[in-house]
Amino acid sequence: MKVVAINGSPHGDKGNTALVLNPFLEGMQAAGAQVEVFLTKSMTVRPCQGEYNCWFKTPGQCFQQDDMQTLLPELLAANVLVLATPLYVDGMSGPLKTVVDRFIPMGEPRIEFRADHCRHPGRSAVKDKKMALVSNCGFWELDNFDALVSHVRAIARNLDATFAGALLRPHGPALHAMLQQHAPVTDVLDAARDAGRQLVEKGVIAPETLSIVSRPLLPRDLYALIANQHLAQRG
Repeated sequence: MKVVAINGSPHGDKGNTALVLNPFLEGMQAAGAQVEVFLTKSMTVRPCQGEYNCWFKTPGQCFQQDDMQTLLPELLAANVLVLATPLYVDGMSGPLKTVVDRFIPMGEPRIEFRADHCRHPGRSAVKDKKMALVSNCGFWELDNFDALVSHVRAIARNLDATFAGALLRPHGPALHAMLQQHAPVTDVLDAARDAGRQLVEKGVIAPETLSIVSRPLLPRDLYALIANQHLAQRG
């Protein structure tokens, strides 16, 4: 099984998003998957120009010469695609959205009906593709992710992939701080690792495992107090 993960955090593999993404990918590797990670921070990807050369003049290939030339073949060959991003203004980071916009060469210039909806057929020969989301945010409540999850589910439908689950970490900065303080929060990372194993071995992630990844780490009022103190010190 081939897994391609795209981390859209500006902090790359050192950020709060990677704190959950890394054990998730470790779990998939331990279950036998081949994992490749792309960091948007280290990539040059230009915005889609909407001229559709990738459909009509050079099918499957964008005219722009950048790092999508490397990423697109990997995406077409992947059994599992993982999108990882901090939550920015209720959505994914800008660099990750730029990458997703450049997915257009993966489709063909015709319309078919899937689940009674107009869709473009894909060029990938891989059947039963899976897609997962990893995200963290600075707000305490889990429902802050609702718009992002809905968006990624829609992307999965367009790619004819099954949405396998979302590893969501609200009040994400607290996890990093509590790990440094040796607080009892390692079960969150263990659950992320177990989620990766489940995805490879069963094709789906158990809801109870995802709940552990997202569980409250401290009371909301206490988190807001600590966060405000930290923000005041930075200012």
